[in-house]
Amino acid sequence: MKRLHRAAALAATAAIFFLLFRRIPFPRLLTALQRADYATFLAAMIPNTLFYFLWDTLVLTVAVRWFHAPVTYFELLPARAASYVVGFFNTNAGRGTLALHLARRLGSPFLQLGSTVLFLVLSEYLHLVAWATIGILQIRSDVARELLWGPPLVAAVWLAVFTYSRLTPIPRVEPHGRPAGVAGRLAQALLAPRGWALLRTFRLAPARRYVEIVLLRAPMFFVSLCLHYAAARAFGLSIPLVALVAFLPVVFMIAALPLTVARLGTTQAAWVFFFGSYADAPTLLAFSLAAHLTFVATRALLGVAFLPRAYAELVAPRLRAPRFRLRQGYGGQAGGQAEPRA
Repeated sequence: MKRLHRAAALAATAAIFFLLFRRIPFPRLLTALQRADYATFLAAMIPNTLFYFLWDTLVLTVAVRWFHAPVTYFELLPARAASYVVGFFNTNAGRGTLALHLARRLGSPFLQLGSTVLFLVLSEYLHLVAWATIGILQIRSDVARELLWGPPLVAAVWLAVFTYSRLTPIPRVEPHGRPAGVAGRLAQALLAPRGWALLRTFRLAPARRYVEIVLLRAPMFFVSLCLHYAAARAFGLSIPLVALVAFLPVVFMIAALPLTVARLGTTQAAWVFFFGSYADAPTLLAFSLAAHLTFVATRALLGVAFLPRAYAELVAPRLRAPRFRLRQGYGGQAGGQAEPRA
């Protein structure tokens, strides 16, 4: 299965770049790369990655405190950084690595931490859609109008997840006291998710937690928006800020899809498609390649720097961290407060 997935990712990456280079001559791409002001570009994009890493860790720390244990910000820096190294090769594996590290660090079940990681993934999409909606409503274009279906769809998905995680379990026996048959057991499994560890965080999080996490993420995109705007000028791109607000979140969402190798291809195609009316395709392709590779490489280097500490904590986590007992609940603390075990 892994080999098949890798082959499919390689094929998708090659196919996208083949289509891009059928439209964009390779010499024109090289010319655009040579003309760029890399001092200005790197002065914007490297701080962008550093801020993303630091704020992303803050978001993770807040979520773990809400649903698991009172950890500190600096305790989670190695775990967050190490997940970037694995995520360089496979996005989902990076998320799994983060959940595994947190589970070992806190002495909590892996699927419960996996639930929080999935919650953060969904909140990231909600956050990007909110920004995109603000920009799309300010632009009069066919592409912007076609994207208007996105926010209602994401809202419907959020409502479905929110409702499904709170379904009341159906009885384990059929009428007249007879044990449930195969169909009954299947219905119980599908319609009684309250006991699923993988939905724990979604079940415990009230609606206001979703709003709070989306608002907490807002500075991440705002800073990235401003720094992308500055970095684009280093390549001679003059993209209106409102267009970046509308389409940059969509580019980020497409880039997050684990369809290609290191997310290459999809990101570049999205830049050329959404910003093609504001700049020439070779320059857009050159900028998107440079921005993507700088972001990915800087994150990977940060991960490598923290990898020894992250590995040490993963091998012997309980030597450095207290064990916690978690109280379940639906109160103001969304999952209860964590208390040290006696």
